[in-house]
Amino acid sequence: MKRILAFLAPLWARLRHRLALAQWPVPTGRTVLALLVLAGLGLGVAVVAPGAWLAAPLLGVGLLALVLVDARLAGGVGTMRLLAPAEIEVGAKGRLTLHAKLGRRATRVEAVLGLDARLAPGGVVGMTLTDGEGGVDITPTRRGPGVIDDVWLRWQGPLGLGARQVRRVVDQSLRVTPNLALVRSGAVQAYLRDADYGQTARRVRGDGTMFEALSDYHPGMDRRRIDWKASARHAHLYAKDYEAERNNRIVFAFDCGQAMCEPVAGQPRLDRAISAGLAAGWVALKGGDLVSIFGFASRVLLSTPFATDASGFGRLQSAAALLDYEAREPNFTLALATLSQQLQRRSLIVVFSDFTDPTSAEMMVDSIGRLVKRHRVLFVTMEDEELETMARAAPDTMQDVAVAVGAGQLLRQRALVTGRLRQLGVDVVEARHDRLGLALIDTYLTIRQGGGIG
Repeated sequence: MKRILAFLAPLWARLRHRLALAQWPVPTGRTVLALLVLAGLGLGVAVVAPGAWLAAPLLGVGLLALVLVDARLAGGVGTMRLLAPAEIEVGAKGRLTLHAKLGRRATRVEAVLGLDARLAPGGVVGMTLTDGEGGVDITPTRRGPGVIDDVWLRWQGPLGLGARQVRRVVDQSLRVTPNLALVRSGAVQAYLRDADYGQTARRVRGDGTMFEALSDYHPGMDRRRIDWKASARHAHLYAKDYEAERNNRIVFAFDCGQAMCEPVAGQPRLDRAISAGLAAGWVALKGGDLVSIFGFASRVLLSTPFATDASGFGRLQSAAALLDYEAREPNFTLALATLSQQLQRRSLIVVFSDFTDPTSAEMMVDSIGRLVKRHRVLFVTMEDEELETMARAAPDTMQDVAVAVGAGQLLRQRALVTGRLRQLGVDVVEARHDRLGLALIDTYLTIRQGGGIG
């Protein structure tokens, strides 16, 4: 029996391969219409001349023959090649191009690609091949590995009654990475220029904590910078200059739980947060600070070593691409306690999170409150535009009134939570999804220039 199975296995594999490459004839929409017309004619013949009932099945057989002949005349498709980028940024467009060797009669071919749902809504995209080439743009909605499984090709014969169809297995993968459009934007480049982050190693004077030198005091300067002893000795007002802080440790902690999986303008909140965090991380690395990424949900998902310069940004981007979505409530107590144990030096911890109910918000506030005792904490969240729209909408029915009241109550709860965080000494950034990155960079630079990290 084993010998028989061993003999039949390669034959069966070869048969399956031939069946997969077979270009099967199929009817078209025109065939369906023709069949309805013939059915009406057959019914009329059966009513007028019952003895001629054989005309109906003969007409059906004739139509079937025309379908087979037309499909045969459609020609064939030979080799096929799909060109896809190795990686695409989430929310950005990527081009898929299909090349196929067509027969002389197969001049216009419809193609449908079956792929991962994160690459295209519904997991299906279509294109038309003209002269053997066609393309389609896709916009991934989530990060992670995406696979293009197969391609279905279909082309009609000259009569439009018969078509041929073939399925080709592609099994081609590509990666969906975090979006770095903000890093490449002119706004971030302007931040770097304004902050005097150059390539030449030099001391940068600012509002840090390390004393640099004395300079003349000018009207408009902060009076707390006046060195009263030196001014008394020289009978002239002198102000202290400080060296801007360097080598600060910045940790971007991403909540990957249920609330952060909810979409905002077509992308999950987590992806929006990662894009903003990477942009701020790029500015921090260019400014001489150390950057790490920490991800958590019901457990700790990721904790990277500190990147010490801009050359380590690629490792941070690759690590951020591995942060997965979890439809569970985050465990702030476990995650932030683990993070606090890992940090031996005072750091700036940037927590990206959101909350939907008072219970989870209470646990989050308690956990962040314990961090503030040793570290500088910056809490980043996105404005809930949907709630604000519902709360401000003019009600027409009692249902609209109930929705507006509920939305307003949720907004007040959010304001209470952010107010409690500020009372604990936490810096809070709450902005629209398209302004989140720039608002975060503004706040980071303000904290850094004020010497509030080290």
